[in-house]
Amino acid sequence: MAKYKTTTSKETIKEAESIAKATQRPGQTKEQTRLIAQGIQKGIEQYKKQYKTKSRELDKKLKTIKSKTQADKAKNANSHSEGDALSKKSPPSPLPWALLLISWVSFSIFLYMTR
Repeated sequence: MAKYKTTTSKETIKEAESIAKATQRPGQTKEQTRLIAQGIQKGIEQYKKQYKTKSRELDKKLKTIKSKTQADKAKNANSHSEGDALSKKSPPSPLPWALLLISWVSFSIFLYMTR
């Protein structure tokens, strides 16, 4: 048995009674209509419980997705700031290329002189 007894709202009771009266057959007793209304009422309560659990699960999923997207945005912001810092550095120095060129020229001159 359930630990907590659920109380049914008056709107649910009225709605179940109106549905039961609307579908009442000729020759049906008031007791039968009352039992049908109780069945409809239980069905409505069960539907509401399922809806609440589904909405809670959906809220949890949305919350986790939002937290993940916020974390991704924070990571992207940090990486963009690091990328901006790297892109703001000065262009590569021509010194290594100049030294390479000088070394090749001097090597070719050395080879030419030794022949």
